[in-house]
Amino acid sequence: MVLYTIFNVLITFCSVYSWAILIYILLSWVPNAQGSKFGQLLGRICEPFLEPFRKIIPPIGGVLDISAILALIVLNQLLPRGLQSIYQFLVTM
Repeated sequence: MVLYTIFNVLITFCSVYSWAILIYILLSWVPNAQGSKFGQLLGRICEPFLEPFRKIIPPIGGVLDISAILALIVLNQLLPRGLQSIYQFLVTM
């Protein structure tokens, strides 16, 4: 039961963090929005996760940053599947 709860908390965290990243990305389309206190808070939360993806996929033309798409795919698809595999392995032990 404890393992199931931990698993659900981690999956919920992935979902909430995905929304935070999506909002942070949308703020980049609004002038000076990322410079606001809310934008800066989201930047401190989201940038550590986004930075490695930017190293893999640099902005196209120096402007269009598609690395966030890869980050969201990892956060919404790959990480939950990995967590589910770990959970299944631990449950069957």
